[in-house]
Amino acid sequence: MRPETEAELAGMIRDAGGPLIIRGGGTRPIGRAGPGEVLETGAITGISLYEPGALTLVARAGTPVAEIEAALDAEGQRLPFEPMDHRGLLGTQGAPTLGGLAAGNVSGPRRIQAGACRDHMLGVRVVDGTGTVLRNGGRVMKNVTGYDLVKLMAGSRGTLGVLTEVALKVLPKPEAVATLILEGLSAEAAVAAMSRALGAPYDVSGAAHMPGGPDGGPATLLRVEGFADSVSYRAGQLQSLFKTQAGRIEADAGRNAALWRGVRDVAPFHGREGDVWRISCKPSDGPELAARLEAEALLFDWGGGLIWALLPSGTDAHARLGAFKGHATAVRGGGEAPAFQPEPAPVAALAAGLRARFDPRGILNPGLMA
Repeated sequence: MRPETEAELAGMIRDAGGPLIIRGGGTRPIGRAGPGEVLETGAITGISLYEPGALTLVARAGTPVAEIEAALDAEGQRLPFEPMDHRGLLGTQGAPTLGGLAAGNVSGPRRIQAGACRDHMLGVRVVDGTGTVLRNGGRVMKNVTGYDLVKLMAGSRGTLGVLTEVALKVLPKPEAVATLILEGLSAEAAVAAMSRALGAPYDVSGAAHMPGGPDGGPATLLRVEGFADSVSYRAGQLQSLFKTQAGRIEADAGRNAALWRGVRDVAPFHGREGDVWRISCKPSDGPELAARLEAEALLFDWGGGLIWALLPSGTDAHARLGAFKGHATAVRGGGEAPAFQPEPAPVAALAAGLRARFDPRGILNPGLMA
């Protein structure tokens, strides 16, 4: 099923006689839903409102992210949360869509400074499991009032409703960017360095540790963005914090873009066999958790609060990690292990109650996150 309007989508859900598998661009198939008929939103497209002066963009859920980024780029603006492109990691085709981005709360390296996708969602239109069209939030920042269902839908992956429109806050692109690169640090030393940089008053917009940096060895990356003079000063001040590491500053815009695109899309794992797990944790816990995983490869983002791990096929990362403050998600593979972190009983009860309220028949991506 491929509706072209919100009304058609609502009718299809209302008349559905069984489970529905919700699909946008088909580029982020994370988790395992039960069997069902595929319902695609990729034909519900178009930017319905863009006001550069108000830093606001509204688009339908099936609109390709590339189309949105092109419209923003023409006005010197961008999506602040730097959304990841999963295609290289998952080997998928097609075009990422705004609905999939919002439904997965997809956020990249700049999250540590700018916030996640959900923090920039001003409003949504969504069709729930009964076929009822719901609207929450607004199209401009001053109109965002009422219960915050916007953030509830962000990250719900189509289990509570099907997004048909999303309003976003956008921001100007920076004039300049620079990255301080520290070579050869261990995971423990890298997390300590990233924590120190993020605690300094230099407005770091990216803090990552890669197994293979620009020169081939492990590299710890610290990014600053903004006006050229400010970037030059802040990068120099960061460098002075790490004199013993002899870090170098990369100031070329093109090389910076490629470097952080590699972090954002977990490029070191592309084309490699094995399962890919995504672990969200306290940065200070990251090195110990990474050691428990015994991974074939690791990449740290968000100052150490996000760990990407490449594990042998069929590995249950939940079992290797044991109890910890955070959650682990099987992004690719994972064997028979639950794709999402098992929830404590009280949280699971709340989640089940929400699903029962928004999807009383249990037809939207059944079993995906339960």
